Amino acid sequence: MDIVGFLKSQFICHLLICYIFIVSGLIINFIQLFTLILWPINKQLFRRINCRLAYCISSQMVMLLEWWSGTNCTLYTDPESYHKYGNENAIVILNHNFEIDFLCGWNFCERFGVLGSSKVLAKKELSYMPIIGWMWYFLEIVFCKRKWEEDRKTVIQKLLNLRDYPENFWFLIHCEGTRFTEQKHQISMQVAEAKGLPKLKYHLLPRTKGFAVTVQCLRNVVSAVYDSTLNFRNNENPTLLGVLNGKKYHADLYKVFNILAFLLFTIDRRIPLEEVPEDEQECSTWLHKLYQEKDAFQEEYYRTGTYPAIPIVPPRRPWTLLNWLFWALLLLYPLFKLLINMINSGSSLTLASFAFVFIIASVGVRWMIGVTEINKGSTYGNNDNKQKQK
Repeated sequence: MDIVGFLKSQFICHLLICYIFIVSGLIINFIQLFTLILWPINKQLFRRINCRLAYCISSQMVMLLEWWSGTNCTLYTDPESYHKYGNENAIVILNHNFEIDFLCGWNFCERFGVLGSSKVLAKKELSYMPIIGWMWYFLEIVFCKRKWEEDRKTVIQKLLNLRDYPENFWFLIHCEGTRFTEQKHQISMQVAEAKGLPKLKYHLLPRTKGFAVTVQCLRNVVSAVYDSTLNFRNNENPTLLGVLNGKKYHADLYKVFNILAFLLFTIDRRIPLEEVPEDEQECSTWLHKLYQEKDAFQEEYYRTGTYPAIPIVPPRRPWTLLNWLFWALLLLYPLFKLLINMINSGSSLTLASFAFVFIIASVGVRWMIGVTEINKGSTYGNNDNKQKQK
């Protein structure tokens, strides 16, 4: 292992990275709080400022993937449609198989200039989480309780509020509702059998109601749906801990720019969102067909190791690295100065306090990493599907 790789694997480096992220994130959350005074005066200025502030947080995570681990990201898509990415609003359907698939989604948002304004459909509990959750609150992220009877009115209102959003945005949605595991897949396919739906090998059954409402509410605002399937070469199973350790991965993203039609396998052309049926049941039928197609593409990828489209590597932009360096220079100097003063003081109480803080910080870092681990994911797909089957 080279010296750079050795340093990247050291816990003290991970701790410093997390320190910069946590402290800068809390500072930005505090600034966001004061931007609330702009909402009744100039709502669009409030939104533009918060897009930039949110970028300062989320780009630090993307920096880890792009610059720290040096992960390679290849996009397979239609070259004729490539120039439209980032220049229009879009709904992005993502598979949900890996611990860092959210980070790869952010990575492609960053490369097309929509990271700060990107939206998601997230569970309500995340809105209470400092830094990311609070950042999302100011970005007008759509939160839900995963109980559709209670969520429908709130979700519709939040989506309608985005119709006059001043920045181009991608609305990222995991239609499966939860991360893929073998246990959840088995339960999901039991539900498919009970409902007479074709079984999927590599995906869970999609949750259609949220997608249908999203399409209805953002009609005439969103131009297209991007169906995106993420894979990693050589059967890699990437983790956030691996990224922190500087491990390099090879991500392949198959982005179909066009699949808003009932004809399967008609890729490489763009279909306007207006052609998607407004009826919720028809939208549901279309989404199930889409996931059957996604399954076929996944089968092809596992067989050949590639996608049936042109590979393009979107250029890596310097802004994520520059943003991180700014916060590192701003926050590491006072930290090191404080540590030197504590050591020079020679006080046993001071040194014990430092050791205690170090231990707490270590536990906190491990907890943050653990949140992304598949084996500690939510039981949403397990319990909810069991109830539907009864």
